Amino acid sequence: FFLQDLTDELFLNDTFSDYPDYEDVFDLSWGVNFKPVFIAVMLSVVFVVGILANALLLKVLLKSRKTWRVTDTFILQLAVANVMLLATLPLWAAQYASVGGWVFGTLMCKTTVGVFMINFYCGIFLMLCISVVYCLSIVRSAERFMQRNPWVVHACCVGVWIFSLLLSIPDWISLEVAIDDRKNRRECLRQFSKFGNGTEEMMILLKWLHPIVGFLLPSVVLILCFSCILLQLWCSSPSPQKQQAFKTITALSLLFFLCQAPFYITLMWEKCNQNTMVEKASECINFLDKALTITSTLGYFHWVLNPILFEYNIVLITFISV
Repeated sequence: FFLQDLTDELFLNDTFSDYPDYEDVFDLSWGVNFKPVFIAVMLSVVFVVGILANALLLKVLLKSRKTWRVTDTFILQLAVANVMLLATLPLWAAQYASVGGWVFGTLMCKTTVGVFMINFYCGIFLMLCISVVYCLSIVRSAERFMQRNPWVVHACCVGVWIFSLLLSIPDWISLEVAIDDRKNRRECLRQFSKFGNGTEEMMILLKWLHPIVGFLLPSVVLILCFSCILLQLWCSSPSPQKQQAFKTITALSLLFFLCQAPFYITLMWEKCNQNTMVEKASECINFLDKALTITSTLGYFHWVLNPILFEYNIVLITFISV
């Protein structure tokens, strides 16, 4: 959904609409023949491998339930969010693979995107909760407090789901099945005209909401958590638990940046240079379309690799505890 939505945003942007031949400069061999097949195949692969990886994570969590730590509650919620998000991918794959585009109707369009967005935001916030808990785990009093007061963890989880639901409301309202005249097919798209006089403001809000919440905010939190853990290890003698917390937050941060940074950097570059791109519209349209396609495909694998990281971490912590 992200890829298709952002690509449409690129082509239907007012900047390129002022360019008289912006539709004619599009590379049809890429955009019509190769790209839909490539995305449909990649989404299918991510769906199958992601479901298996998250199902294995849930199995590992259930087996180690007697020795659950504070982070395991958040990891369980994250695995559930990942499975629900991955469950929407076959519908997007079908849209790209079908000649007629989206064939499931407006209600399914809103439901599918709503489920996707809620669980996308949940995944981000739960990952941040896990990072903060790992950071606090080096302070023994903070960890003991959360273990003695499990309601704090449960309250955080409830808050994450509610906040994610609120963030997805603009998408629920704006989405509708419409015919894309450029592709001559029906697609599940945002219709900003529904917001009336607030159309321009809502477009600006939604354009920057995903990069800020999906990349900038988690980047800041992950860097802060990494810095705090590194400082604590530098100032005190590291125990096996502290070393494991440092290794986990390092792996979590590297995985996030490797998978998400290329896409969001490309996206934000496009948003910040729209006015200067009109002069070379042909080159920019085709380059950015290919860049967003490739980098977003890399981002999909974050939902596959994250559970594998947590599975390894749970098994390793259990071994260290023994």
